[in-house]
Amino acid sequence: MNTQAENELAKAYELLKKSQLAKASEILSEALQDDLENKEILYTIKGINYWNQKLSRIQNIASPYDQGESIVSHWKDFTQTMSQGDLYFERSIYAIRQGIFSLARDCYESMINTSGKIQPDPDIFRKAGLCHKKLGDYETALKYLDKANSMVSDSAAILSEMADCYALCGEERTAKVLFREAFFIDPQKVDLSLLDSELIRCLIKQTEQLGYSGAVLQEWIPVYGVLYGVFSVKRELRAIEIGKLKQNIFALENNLQETENNRKEASNDRALIVPRLINHYFWLIDHYVMTNEARSHIQEVLLKIRFLDANIYEEYLK
Repeated sequence: MNTQAENELAKAYELLKKSQLAKASEILSEALQDDLENKEILYTIKGINYWNQKLSRIQNIASPYDQGESIVSHWKDFTQTMSQGDLYFERSIYAIRQGIFSLARDCYESMINTSGKIQPDPDIFRKAGLCHKKLGDYETALKYLDKANSMVSDSAAILSEMADCYALCGEERTAKVLFREAFFIDPQKVDLSLLDSELIRCLIKQTEQLGYSGAVLQEWIPVYGVLYGVFSVKRELRAIEIGKLKQNIFALENNLQETENNRKEASNDRALIVPRLINHYFWLIDHYVMTNEARSHIQEVLLKIRFLDANIYEEYLK
């Protein structure tokens, strides 16, 4: 890349970080005239064109919250679009991300600033926290996420974002606790596409490489999180939590039996129930170990895991 093209790219990236897509596009279009085959310039222009098209429609949405939701939703599609093929320029994606999530942040914060006129919504605080996380401002992100968490308990979506922030801050122990909690509460409510920390991205990738995808992937992540030592930080359960855990296990066991009795769609349902049930068994074993329960109780649960998946059973005992 020639020096002139590099300088123009640097100018464009600074403009993109400030959400000034039109000016950035103008600079890069001019730079392209002198360097027609510059792949990074072409790649960045492709990203700008994507957002120019989307933002022109988003501006017509009346509600700031809905505008923010549309931006975040399109971001997922954007990252997939820009990851296709052999080309990927991290500098380009970073600059666009700064600008786009600044716009989304402003949408959500405008709702928070008028919260005296509306019923407070934890999802607004969660999304504001997400935007600050994407912008690299983890301290502010955690303030918003803590506020959301204080408004609604046991939210897998909120806890997973908090975990991601802590992991990005280098506080892995706290991150492991919160990720484990989030995936136990409801793996399907954890948005994998918005998680950034190496801690969870590596676990997702390892689980994907085993052949899992979609909803099934999300159910197996906490299982392999235990097996690979990622979800290794555990806590003692309260009495009410122990009761709920056992109720959930009973319900899952019954659901599994029903799916096996009803051959129609049994394989699809079983694919989701089995990993969730195994994860619940892991939690029950942890409880038995922490409370010095009789070995026979632990052995009984281990045999249930072995019946469901002998390979998981062998890996767990290593």
